[in-house]
Amino acid sequence: MTTTQLPVFVREVKQADLQAWSDYWAQYQAFYQVDLGSTITERTWARFFDPAEPMHCAVATDGEQIFGFVHYVFHRSTWGRNDFCYLEDLFVSPSARGRMIGKRLIEFVHDQARQQRCDRLYWHTQETNKTAQRLYDWIAEKPGVIEYRMSLDVAH
Repeated sequence: MTTTQLPVFVREVKQADLQAWSDYWAQYQAFYQVDLGSTITERTWARFFDPAEPMHCAVATDGEQIFGFVHYVFHRSTWGRNDFCYLEDLFVSPSARGRMIGKRLIEFVHDQARQQRCDRLYWHTQETNKTAQRLYDWIAEKPGVIEYRMSLDVAH
């Protein structure tokens, strides 16, 4: 059986996954043309293993190789009785795309949100990310929301 034929499953990230996650995290940032730097990267990684944090990471793997990751956050909302789940980042290695790995990662988060009794699972993507939108349009509803941002200069 070749690597492309091995079954892929999704699990919570482990400390031993740091190198693979870091490589994909760098590729993800390059895709979005950002450089978050080592301080944010290290803080993000640490949050995944802090039980007091509502931030989580899961990886898609065949048991040996990691093919991608998903980051998600549970948070309160004024729009529901229960928490919402925000799928913040999703990345699949270019060499593994077309194998439904992104869908499996989203389904994993969906299951986690249901277990936490969340009222909603949601995410954003860039208007130009047409490849991802084909998957998202297939499995979810597009509510027509437009996002606005303001940068905040706060002390680190």
